Amino acid sequence: MSLHAAVVVASNRAAAGVYEDATGPVIVDFLRGLGFAVEAAAVVPDGEPVGHAIIAAAEAGARVVLTTGGTGLTPTDRTPEVTRSLLDYEVPGIAEAIRAHGVSVGVPTAILSRGVAGVIGSCLVVNLPGSRGGVRDGLAVLGPVLVHAAEQVVGSDH
Repeated sequence: MSLHAAVVVASNRAAAGVYEDATGPVIVDFLRGLGFAVEAAAVVPDGEPVGHAIIAAAEAGARVVLTTGGTGLTPTDRTPEVTRSLLDYEVPGIAEAIRAHGVSVGVPTAILSRGVAGVIGSCLVVNLPGSRGGVRDGLAVLGPVLVHAAEQVVGSDH
């Protein structure tokens, strides 16, 4: 039986149909490659809709929710605040490692991402940046640890 996961895309413009999201499908494919059962990404406006989508996924049994978008400095970037308000506890090393990896591969603006990571019940939630490069860097960090982290959240053995 595979672990369930969900992807939430925070994008006001993609949610409004201005353009098609390009990051959600990349994350969905990544999760499937790790063996997670995951449906197409939910594309929602930034802010409270992100929180509603995260909670819905966690309540539906997702062990991992990866978000993309809404982690920058613009006034509409609210994903970290919304996510943080839902968490039982944070896992700061994940977000720190994602930012550090971005910088290490030559993206100095990676330090501007305000993404957080943490746990809601038995669900690990990680905010990824909204750019394709930021998603790629985040997935490079998550690849070696995500299944283990999802298992650890419910107390599985090391």
